[in-house]
Amino acid sequence: MIIKDRILNFINSKSEKEFDPFYIYDSQIIRDHCRMFQNISFKNKSIYFASMANINPQFLGIVKEEKVNVFVNSVSHLQVVKEVGFSEQDIIFTSSALTEKTMRYIHSCGAQLNVDSPNQLKLWMRLFPGTPIGIRCNIGDKVNPYSTHAGSFIGSESRLGFSLEELAQIADRSIINGLHLYVGTDIFDIDYFINCYKELIDIAANFHHLEYLDFGGGFGVSENGENHFEIEEYGERVTRLMSDISLLRGSGLRLILEPGRIIGGDAGFFVCNITDIKKRENARLTGVNASIVQFSRPLLYPDIANHPVLIIRDGAQLSSESLYSTTIYGCSTYSRDLFSKKAQLPELKIGDIVVFGNAGSYSASSHSQFLGFPKPEEFFI
Repeated sequence: MIIKDRILNFINSKSEKEFDPFYIYDSQIIRDHCRMFQNISFKNKSIYFASMANINPQFLGIVKEEKVNVFVNSVSHLQVVKEVGFSEQDIIFTSSALTEKTMRYIHSCGAQLNVDSPNQLKLWMRLFPGTPIGIRCNIGDKVNPYSTHAGSFIGSESRLGFSLEELAQIADRSIINGLHLYVGTDIFDIDYFINCYKELIDIAANFHHLEYLDFGGGFGVSENGENHFEIEEYGERVTRLMSDISLLRGSGLRLILEPGRIIGGDAGFFVCNITDIKKRENARLTGVNASIVQFSRPLLYPDIANHPVLIIRDGAQLSSESLYSTTIYGCSTYSRDLFSKKAQLPELKIGDIVVFGNAGSYSASSHSQFLGFPKPEEFFI
């Protein structure tokens, strides 16, 4: 990973004195990724950023400026996006096991809701008779479901959505105005996306009042710099698919996509400072002035969260032909306070700056108070 000059200059300006760990975001990368999805050629579409990836109001403000809407799954996030200025038609709410109080609040906000179960649909119909509603679908094992690091999103092992049998048992389909599908997370296989979408389209044939098909997100972000999601190919194929189904139905279905981590993943960096070094016979142990609860993706996904690491010393990115397997650990006594177990890094010194890449999504947003360390400050340039 080579850090851009504007990011490096900002980090250097912060590190002229002792500093607390912080996040820095490249705003232009966020904008570029929003535009990637906006440039999909199918005209009748809306893009909704999944706010779980990053709920920072300034991040959301950039997304809003790029004419991207928001997807939320909690009342707290719904309140944040409203404060940022997103209007009711800009918000989709999809969650599970909603209380009556929560459902009433979502309705009062005017957000489009996708319910997750027959009982949730019955509750909605009792509270708001005749009011349109979307439903989340589980296509079962009609496509062999991918097992992802975040669990199962479709198939018999997944708790989410209406099963095929439950879909068939819906008596009044006239109020169903949308079908939602989420196939997984960090997926690069475009064939898999399209095959799953085709199954949702088959389900749509039994619902005659649909206004939208929501294909969700799950677009892959490279962990190692090798895989990249082929957005142009994806856009061409999803456009053909939606054009065909719209022609067949004789009415224009709106396409909804919900990119999350891909919008800001590689736009963000987590920055901290080396405060201790232990040299053992077969290991180099490097302590930093941050805890894993402040940059918790390696804690949540210890086997796959392989964030690139670079070192800054004397204002410049450090490079060396001699690299050593290095463990980077946090400043608590928690045994799993580990940022990286086998990073290949040059010889390090106390005072060096450590920068973790791919820290723009599911990083600051997943801060935990578990160990008592404050949420790091976030900066945008």
